[in-house]
Amino acid sequence: MTLTTSHLFYGKRLKLTAPRAEDVQVMLQWNEDPEYLRNVDTDLAVPFSEKQLEDEGETKHREVYFRLRTREDDRLIGFVVIHGIEWNNRTGQLAIGIGLAEHRGKGYGTEALQLMLRYAFYEMNLDRVGLDVIAYNERAIRAYEKVGFQLEGRIRSAVYRDGKRYDRLMMGMLREEWEAGQSTPMEGKA
Repeated sequence: MTLTTSHLFYGKRLKLTAPRAEDVQVMLQWNEDPEYLRNVDTDLAVPFSEKQLEDEGETKHREVYFRLRTREDDRLIGFVVIHGIEWNNRTGQLAIGIGLAEHRGKGYGTEALQLMLRYAFYEMNLDRVGLDVIAYNERAIRAYEKVGFQLEGRIRSAVYRDGKRYDRLMMGMLREEWEAGQSTPMEGKA
């Protein structure tokens, strides 16, 4: 399948961009939201330092990292990354975060997933993209399923939060599944 959009990095409302120096101050605000910190990683919810945020997104051989911005006003709202890339196997793992609560539940995550999957399959030439998500993150699970990710397995009782145990769900999508679901080219003409 051929990419038929006029701009690789643009969706209808979002765009994928490189990190910018001024992003760090916005991302420091995200650190104040425990929901964000607890959904973006299974590790301890610990805010990143300014230095850690400055280094985030540095070019690495095994990851492709973008910041998510609105097209309308160039506002930073999140990030998306394919990491753990195994170039020989043409696979990678996806991670995404929408920073502030005011930007969640508006469809930005779904659009960002579509943009990144298009990039992963057409530009990076991957055959498989996987991810893992904590079972209580129902909003994210719905977004993943909406764009075509399938449940592949679960790691039982892998996350401990607020005195309860939660499973980690493993989800994945193959390039052929992505292409089969693309009846029309993704919107995003510049």
